[in-house]
Amino acid sequence: MAEEVLTEVSARVPDTAGRVSAEFARLLDQPLPDGLLRTELLRGPDDEWRIQSLWRDQAALDAMRAGPEPPAAPSLFRRLGAEPVLRVLRVEGRAG
Repeated sequence: MAEEVLTEVSARVPDTAGRVSAEFARLLDQPLPDGLLRTELLRGPDDEWRIQSLWRDQAALDAMRAGPEPPAAPSLFRRLGAEPVLRVLRVEGRAG
């Protein structure tokens, strides 16, 4: 069985007038890439935002990256004037 992969894209973005949430909602209006199991927008202190996305496996993530469009989460933060940080994590365990 293939191992799931979690991507986490984060950036500090001052949220004026709910722009981050609105941009994320626009992303969800588009067809989701094959192999994307879940994605969520998280807000932390000091204008820190994260988009965590769970992928079926590394192959699904690689296929999305090889597509004609740039990855959505980093592009969202760049549109808002922030430089994102990407982390790719392998899921090693789960509860629930």
